[in-house]
Amino acid sequence: MAQENLSTITELVLVGFSNHPQVEIPLFFLFSGVYLVNLFGNTAIITLVVIDYCLQTPMYFFLCHLAFLNIFYTTAVVPKMLFNLLASKKVISYELCLAQTYISLLMGAAECIVLAIMALDRYVAICYPLRYLLIMNWSVCVQFAVGAWAISFFASVVPLYFTILPLCSPYIVDHIFCEVPVLLHMFCADTSLQETLMVIGASGTLLLPFLLITLSYLCILVAVMRMHSAEGRKKAFSVCSSHLTVVTIYYGTGMFTYMRPKSLYSAEGDKLISLFYAVINPALNPLIYSLRNKEVNGALKRVLERLSVSQRQMITILRCQ
Repeated sequence: MAQENLSTITELVLVGFSNHPQVEIPLFFLFSGVYLVNLFGNTAIITLVVIDYCLQTPMYFFLCHLAFLNIFYTTAVVPKMLFNLLASKKVISYELCLAQTYISLLMGAAECIVLAIMALDRYVAICYPLRYLLIMNWSVCVQFAVGAWAISFFASVVPLYFTILPLCSPYIVDHIFCEVPVLLHMFCADTSLQETLMVIGASGTLLLPFLLITLSYLCILVAVMRMHSAEGRKKAFSVCSSHLTVVTIYYGTGMFTYMRPKSLYSAEGDKLISLFYAVINPALNPLIYSLRNKEVNGALKRVLERLSVSQRQMITILRCQ
């Protein structure tokens, strides 16, 4: 394979689903729908938390960060994927490919840490309910949020920036978007250092948060089993079940992608796995967190009632004029 200077590469072939042209049109409509659900659902969660005072708690503060991550991540990936499903020339510019790689790393790492913080928040809420607002005050929440973004940036983006290698032709990305495990197969030089750094970074941003989540929920389980009230146990499990569902889907696919050797890469299989954590899971998150959540549903009803009242008042004013 021929090595070429990074500055001379203008575009790469983004294979996507071009090996199955008969499904590209149906997939375009399917993923367009999923993307719209993602945008609408996550934007709705952020909007509800901002305008409804009852949702302005630490739990929903971090849920807003998760919603923002979902929107930003998918917006970096899905529009180009949709465009290529319809385009005859399926390419991606080198700059956009690099942007997708950095963004997917940053957003993926940040989501892992935010999910761990949310688990810690649930642990404090259930195990120390009387001290919850004292422990998880707004200063602590902001420090957690800033720390999550800072750790994600320095553990993922910075190492890649200083160790990225020249690409070798042919410049074919056999994936649905650009991310590190795929680019490892396109680097010209030995990638042992990059693979090691990827595993180390994934250990810090995937494995350690996952262990924290596991420990938090073990403590929560012990606390719930000690509850005398069946209603209290039911409420605690209901609050935690949505978070556990998201964690299981996201961490399972993320660990498989970023914590395995390059030799186990499978182009077609990895496309499906990436779809789960980069496209489908972000759209499922608002549904998982809202459909079974009485607080979110209650906030939505209050907002709709206020809008209905405002609309009736506006109609009354217009009639009086």
